[in-house]
Amino acid sequence: MQLPQVDTGIELVIDRYRRHISSGLATVAQLSGGTFEQEAQGCWVLGGDGCRYLDVGGFGVFLLGHSHPAVVEAVCTQVRRRALATRMLLDPVLAQAAETVARSAPAGLDYVHFVNSGAEAVETAIKIARLHGCRGIISAHGGFHGKTMGALSVTSNDKLREPFRPLLPEVTAVPFGDAAALATALEAAPQSCCVIVEPVQGEGGVRIPPPGYLTQVRDLCTASDAVFVLDEVQTGLGRLGRWWGAEFDAVVPDILLVGKGLSGGVVPVAAAICSAPVYAPLSADPFLHPGTFAGNPLAAMAAHTVVQVIEQEGIVDAAAALGERLLARLTEVLMGECPELVTEVRGRGLMIGIDCVSPPVATELTLGLRQRAVLTNPSINAGTVVRLTPAAVMSPADEEFLFHALAETAADINKFGHRYR
Repeated sequence: MQLPQVDTGIELVIDRYRRHISSGLATVAQLSGGTFEQEAQGCWVLGGDGCRYLDVGGFGVFLLGHSHPAVVEAVCTQVRRRALATRMLLDPVLAQAAETVARSAPAGLDYVHFVNSGAEAVETAIKIARLHGCRGIISAHGGFHGKTMGALSVTSNDKLREPFRPLLPEVTAVPFGDAAALATALEAAPQSCCVIVEPVQGEGGVRIPPPGYLTQVRDLCTASDAVFVLDEVQTGLGRLGRWWGAEFDAVVPDILLVGKGLSGGVVPVAAAICSAPVYAPLSADPFLHPGTFAGNPLAAMAAHTVVQVIEQEGIVDAAAALGERLLARLTEVLMGECPELVTEVRGRGLMIGIDCVSPPVATELTLGLRQRAVLTNPSINAGTVVRLTPAAVMSPADEEFLFHALAETAADINKFGHRYR
């Protein structure tokens, strides 16, 4: 059988977006002279315009880069053997993946509930908390946990939330990093609560809490019988230069959420990793919260292989070392070229935020880098912050390409800096 071909003329792609996907995205693509993704390997994406783009964005997915050969080979082998499961028989691939992922997690988190996305992992955590009588939820200002109804209820962005109200009731947000505010909220809550925070806020603009914050959250949750959910969908599996952000304060949450990097950039997969007592209701009754495609053989094989690659290739240490170099050089370049337009460059591991004086400066920086073939990400909950979440496999040549593009972009923006002051 002849394999189907995809038509890749840019105008045809834009027209199909307009008619079948999103007129808004089509318009943005036209105005920005947009192109499309054609191929991707390592840190580079080949566009339909023939340009190679250095990807230091990807919303935290590509810690191993694009198309890591070990993950691709494992998934391709699995798809030829058995792509999806009947769910009427046991799946050894799923069992293997659960054991591997649990092994990577902090001690005491032994049960792995696989889902398809980070938002689904959040929904799972909320439902597990409810099974323990926790009807109230406390989250943090600036936090982002997804856009499904439950996840959106604890996401701190009124622009995203307002069109879909009413959302879940009894949700309270407190300042991120403020343990005293959390203590007050827990004391005032009329019922048991689920507390959900990130170790570093990603969409919140790469916000790092003070040392000991997570320890305080753990202690407060224990004292008030609250379920502690640590959302590491973006930060987990080495992104911060540690296996988990939880390690910075040596805490063990009741539920640890993982996603993005767990996919290896190949197959979407996420999970809620739980302690035995917290997971007990779902362990006893697996029909309370199943999913047809959750933990399918392709996703499970990807997850299993990703953890092995991280272990065998020293990805966590590589992320820590690369992140330290990038943060120092990015700070040097930006503070040298446009010090009055950038308020701070901050980060932990390979999650780095460039905080600009205004959203227009952040936009100019993003567009200027794209024109120089570097892809970054905005921060949904922090319009002044350009976010970098590069792969741990960047080469020295890749680093120099990034710094050169950044220096040129920053110098150009500084020429017209009076517009933003």
